[in-house]
Amino acid sequence: VVGARLAFGLPYCWAQMRILHTDGQVEYSTRRRWPQPRGVGGRLVVRPGAVRQPGDPLADFLTARWGLHTRCLGRTLYVPNRHEVWPLHDATLVELDDTLVAAAGLSFLAGRPPDSVLWSPGVQTTFGVPFDARRRLHA
Repeated sequence: VVGARLAFGLPYCWAQMRILHTDGQVEYSTRRRWPQPRGVGGRLVVRPGAVRQPGDPLADFLTARWGLHTRCLGRTLYVPNRHEVWPLHDATLVELDDTLVAAAGLSFLAGRPPDSVLWSPGVQTTFGVPFDARRRLHA
């Protein structure tokens, strides 16, 4: 967390994180430790469903990310990444208790159900070397 903040200017936060798989459900819980505001966090429980077939434009838009942009020392950096296509599943939201969204300044979204609920067992990701994003425009 500290390295990502210092080296790349990423707004990462130190947090306690837990993932539990029980009775066909997956529970994610987090509690921020640093920086302020400490103690904000959340708990999310989903019930994964059927495997989703590839080709859904909304699911592809939400999950097909092959890099990240960040502002660091007055420059916009691009960090490429590689991973397989996310194996997505439909999911049912069982429980949502969240204070992170409001703490991020998006209080108008806090307290409302999400527009989309998907789940994935995950993928392995590797990150490349960051470079000035302006180079990418001229490539």
